Parts: sequence; C-alpha cells; structure tokens
Amino acid sequence: MIRVLIVDDSALMRRHLTSLLSQERGFETATARNGVEALDMIERESFDVVTLDVNMPEMDGLTCLSRIMAHKPMPVVMVSSITAEGAEATFEALALGAVDFVRKPSGTISLTISQIEETLIAKVKAAAKAKLRRSVNLRQRLTEQRRRAQEAPPPIPRSLGPFGMVLIGVSTGGPTTLEHILPYLPRNLPWPVVVAQHMPGNFTGVFARRLNGACELEVIEVCQQTPVEAGRIYIARGDGDLVFTRRGGKLLAMPMPAGADYLWHPSVARMVESALSQLPAQQLIGVLLTGMGNDGAEAMAKLRERGGHTIAQDEETSVVFGMPADLIARKGAEVVLSDEDVAEQLCIWLRVHGAFKQGGRNAG
Repeated sequence: MIRVLIVDDSALMRRHLTSLLSQERGFETATARNGVEALDMIERESFDVVTLDVNMPEMDGLTCLSRIMAHKPMPVVMVSSITAEGAEATFEALALGAVDFVRKPSGTISLTISQIEETLIAKVKAAAKAKLRRSVNLRQRLTEQRRRAQEAPPPIPRSLGPFGMVLIGVSTGGPTTLEHILPYLPRNLPWPVVVAQHMPGNFTGVFARRLNGACELEVIEVCQQTPVEAGRIYIARGDGDLVFTRRGGKLLAMPMPAGADYLWHPSVARMVESALSQLPAQQLIGVLLTGMGNDGAEAMAKLRERGGHTIAQDEETSVVFGMPADLIARKGAEVVLSDEDVAEQLCIWLRVHGAFKQGGRNAG
C-alpha cells in the first residue's frame, strides 16, 4: 500500500484525488489544505509520496516543497495549472527536487479529472519508487568535468559521418537530468541535438526558453518545419511527436500529431525511427535517460545494431530506471553512464577536445 498525502486548497480537488487514489487502487491517502498543514502532518506521520498544489493560501507549494526537501526529503508530484505561470512554477519545483508533475484539471473538475486519472496513478506509483538526488552546484560540476578532461584526454573514436544528430529520449526526472547534460555541450559541437521529453504542449516552450538561458547551444522548441543545423538543441513540442523529413536535400524536423501507435509523447521511438529513415545509423547517437516505461528502447537498440552509438543512463542517477534499463536489457547500450558523464562522452565521440564550457551563461 502506497501512502499519499494530498495537499490542495480546493476541497473538491482533495475529494476527487482521494477517490481516485482509493485503497482499491493500492493507495492510502490523507489530505492537507495548505503547505502549513502539510508540513505539520509530514512531521508527525510517514508518507511515501506527496501530491502538492502550486497555488495555495498561507503557504504556497514551492515554499512547502523547499522545506520538505530541506528537512524531510520525500518524493513529491506537483499538481500544476497549464498556464505559462504554472509551467514556470513547475520547473522551479522540479529544480527544487520534485520528482514529476501532472496537469491540474481545468473547468468542471468532475468532468476533467478522468483525463489525468491514468497519468496520475502511474506517476504516483513511479514516484514511490523514485530516487531522490540533491542538486550539485552547476559551477562545481563544470569545474570537475574540465579537470577530468584535462587528466584523461579523450581517445580518437572510430570515424563518424560528415553530418549527423544526437537523439535524446527522456521522461520522469527529465528536466533536472537534462540540466546535468545540455549546459555542458560546447557551442562548437558539430552535430545538432534533438530531445524528446515526455511533457505537455503547454510546457515545452517554457522548458526550451529556460534551457536556452543555461546552454551554449541555442535551444528552440520545434513548432513548425525547422532546418536541423549544428549549434542548436531542438526540443520536441509536447502532446505531439517529432519526425524528420527532407526538402531540397535539407534535413528538417517537424511536429506531428501524437501517433496512435505510440503510448508516450513526444514519442522517443517515433523520433529515432524517423531519424533512421533519413540518415545512416553511423551518423546517429542515441541517448536514453531516466523515465518509466520503455519508450525508445527498441528503436535505439536497432540504431546500435546498425552501427550507431548509444548511451543508457545508469540506475544510480536515474530517477526512474525504466527506459534505460530496457535498452540495457536489449543489449542496445554501448555504454552505461551517469547523467553527469553523458556530455563528456558525446564530446569524445564527436572529437570535440577541450571544449567544455568555461562557466557559460547563468552558470553557478
């Protein structure tokens, strides 16, 4: 039985979430009306997961979360509105240590709660098993990575094609994990990076803007047919998928409606399959990171079998070791690395020597 504390100032929302997370579904629940009540209950009782509203009186969700993580860390799933402000607050929560988030129903709650039912149950179950990681100062991580690069110059890899792509798939725990990777990629990285992060459409644009302020490479959300060029990181738009096509001999990334044959969106599997239809596997690098389920594992194993490079995130640093574990089980992972070692490995394979960021924008 998973014990869940539901924190929300709406009595109706508390009632609906309590009904949704019923004992018949394997949950035992308690409720709190705001952050003050929640902290008091957490001090007195034991919970496996907390679902936490962002906007509440007396003490908001972000303040409550920061105190939970400082004094009694535990898995927290944020319940966030789909507005731009809600998205910003959600990413702040993930940076503070929240495991994941779900969209808060809008309009008539009793009609829309069913829209998040399956997602909420899956994410709360995953959160109960998730690993919590304390953030390490970005500047300290960069300094350590540069020191290691100087101590062990990267070997010359086998030859790569003249142009290719780095394909990254990630789900639960992804935003924080990507912040451990993408800011380390140098602006002279010869291949573009394309990311499929399971996320709602209202959130990916905000996420791309946040990453753009921390990365040497330009970060953009793919909202229309977009040329794929070096010097950029492309974020697949949420709630749909990303595929590749050609026009006038030029490779383009384009958004597509969510494919019915794929369970998660943006689909990692569909992105990798599409890339394989446009480029030889030798000109692709697949990176499969933290997330529940197995999205992308089969496609990346195929990429590896055909001669491409692949990386799976290790269990120790994965918030949820589902997607990378499946790639490893399929013997499709060329190397298994912590998230903080991924950028360095990409630079080794792409022959970028001594190019790690010297602090970058907004570092520290």
